[in-house]
Amino acid sequence: MSEFADTVTVITGASRGIGRSLALSLAAAGGTVVINYKRNTEAAQKTLAEVEALGGKGITVAADVEEPDDIDRLFDVVESTYGTIDHFVSNAAASSFKPIMELKAHNLDRSYAMNVRALVLGAQRAVPLMRNGGRIVTLSSYGSIRAYPSYANLGSAKAAIEAWVRYMAVEFAQYGINVNAVNGGIIESDSSAYFYDVPGMPALDDVLRLVPKRRMGSVKEMSDVVLFLLSEASGYITGQSIVVDGGLSTIAPPFHADTAPPLRLPEVPPAAPTRRTTDG
Repeated sequence: MSEFADTVTVITGASRGIGRSLALSLAAAGGTVVINYKRNTEAAQKTLAEVEALGGKGITVAADVEEPDDIDRLFDVVESTYGTIDHFVSNAAASSFKPIMELKAHNLDRSYAMNVRALVLGAQRAVPLMRNGGRIVTLSSYGSIRAYPSYANLGSAKAAIEAWVRYMAVEFAQYGINVNAVNGGIIESDSSAYFYDVPGMPALDDVLRLVPKRRMGSVKEMSDVVLFLLSEASGYITGQSIVVDGGLSTIAPPFHADTAPPLRLPEVPPAAPTRRTTDG
């Protein structure tokens, strides 16, 4: 994928998980990556070392995208270092996992700031730097279209993100910029491990048996779809949320996993032939 050889990609939350996986894929294709992170300098530096070992280039920038001033500082560094960028990937996310009645005002404010506002303010800074067109991709989840326990705060933020993607796609098309989201299902990552550690949550194995693919997705499978959306091959795709969930969002009860053979309706006997009679 040599098309990434001279590109600059800003990835928030790139020191681990999907962001790290994407950074490594871009590096293997000769790309330059801006590895944003919040506080784990060691993990960010390790990711940068891996990027360079793969033949890519990059820098690390510590910035908490929950804070508008930090978003400005991130893009100030990017602009002073590279002048232009090609891609902005809004990947960093965080929220609180609680029932709706237990959410406090600060839980709502921080989830909005970290997930929704960070995308919008980041896009506002990224677009002027995409002087030759570009791509914006954000990470969503199936909580944006389905309701499940303790996920209301983050799920509603992800739904808002997907709405922003549609509006951005229309407004930014004039600049040659595509905007899309990647909506992930149950992905094997630190985030999913944290979520399923919530007391009272069903066992992960019990959940996975209902997924048509019968397994978790990988961060590489997610980042590969992001990579596609950054590529020239996705040139006519914008304003979309691409689902990567092993078929999870296609199913509904009664679940196939709960059925047993023979799983078919009894055969209906053929209707008896109608006798025709004649008078005379």
